[in-house]
Amino acid sequence: MITSHLRDDIRYITIDRTSKANAITANMLDEMIEIAGVSNENKALIITGSGKVFSAGADLDEVKKKDLATSPKWELLSDTIHRLPCVTIAAINGTVAGGAMGMVLACDIRISVPEAYFFYPVVKLGYLPQPSDALRLSKICGSSRAKFILLAGQKLTCKTAYEFGLVDEIVAGNNILSRIDELCLGISNSKKSQISAIKEMIP
Repeated sequence: MITSHLRDDIRYITIDRTSKANAITANMLDEMIEIAGVSNENKALIITGSGKVFSAGADLDEVKKKDLATSPKWELLSDTIHRLPCVTIAAINGTVAGGAMGMVLACDIRISVPEAYFFYPVVKLGYLPQPSDALRLSKICGSSRAKFILLAGQKLTCKTAYEFGLVDEIVAGNNILSRIDELCLGISNSKKSQISAIKEMIP
């Protein structure tokens, strides 16, 4: 359900559960935390999904049985990604919903296909967002737009997400992995110490 491979010092993580719109279970969260935790030795970490959806967020069956929606594992995953000294890129192959927004917000760079939608419907579902998610969303988009997304529960098109600063670049679906490879080519030629130093310079 979570696949990972290493190529030229670039770590790729794929959420691979297309039959459930890449909905994430507690075990999948554990796998992602573990993989992200060892990615500090790599130059870049790429996170993407299989099929036409990045992730629908928490698996609804586990939300009902295990309170997955409020699990501290979401915060641990996003914090682990955020603290990595390597370049972190979300290759958003489709819609991002709920808790999956946290890992996207934690990445340094977000590249998306034009068909993707972005929404975090915590108000409609009766939950609070993870603390760092609200802070990062506000930092990226501004406080008013963060409230528009979280308090008003608005679903953003990719175009609007780009205008809000949530998406850095929009790339056609059949070109997104090629674009990621292009970005990684430059990263592969850099020194790990250089990458981490630049990240520390940017608040």
